[in-house]
Amino acid sequence: MNSHLLAHMTWQEYQSKVNSSVLILPVGSTEQHGPHLPLGVDAILAEKMSLAIAERIDAVVAPTVSYGYKSLPASGGGPLFPGTVDLKGATLTSLVYDLLEEFLHDGWKRILMISCHYENEAFLSEAADLLMRNRTAEFPKILLSNWWDNLSAEVMPQVFNEVPFPGWALEHAAIAETSMMMHVAPELVREELIVDEGIDNPPSYQSFPPSSSLIPSSGCLHTARSSSAAKGRLIVENAADNIVAFLEKEFLVKKRLPNNVTI
Repeated sequence: MNSHLLAHMTWQEYQSKVNSSVLILPVGSTEQHGPHLPLGVDAILAEKMSLAIAERIDAVVAPTVSYGYKSLPASGGGPLFPGTVDLKGATLTSLVYDLLEEFLHDGWKRILMISCHYENEAFLSEAADLLMRNRTAEFPKILLSNWWDNLSAEVMPQVFNEVPFPGWALEHAAIAETSMMMHVAPELVREELIVDEGIDNPPSYQSFPPSSSLIPSSGCLHTARSSSAAKGRLIVENAADNIVAFLEKEFLVKKRLPNNVTI
């Protein structure tokens, strides 16, 4: 049993957290991640990142939203690969709106959404904005973030020490995500199936329907060569620490030490 997971709590345990804690809603996707990573990477990383944050501030982690907005060819491979299961933008917005509305109805004043799917954020922003736009009080408050925008500058050269950083869109199933999965779920990484290929010249436009010639048959957009569990741990811990830093400001929470002493 994990004491931070809402799904593992009784309703009384859940209710006791509402007034004093932060609720984290992880949002991922079900999407191809090449031959070496599972379809659930974004959902797995969303939950694991949320738990890393929760352990630092004693937060509650809601059940993960495991489907996301449409995978785009040059940032996820698109709908060309079996197992990529997409939601329409309006569907994702409506789903997340309903979830946030329910959590507010339960009494939550501080909610953080953690998205680990590149294409989700506009629709998560829309859901939060539609729900909160007429409210003027400081609380309740909803924040939206991800791990890649919360990496310290000094971490990037350590992660991309052998292969140059190609930009976050092409980093799909590449060094960062592969390393993170090696750290949080190594049993799901097929290291022997890592391929050293990707998109050399990503287009500056989108095509509908998407061109099957744009993406390598493996589904990889960039190499995962040089990935490691050590890099994955560095990414998770650095991003979690930086997210907690802005939660201390925005939510007035205190980081907890391993023995539950606040600092």
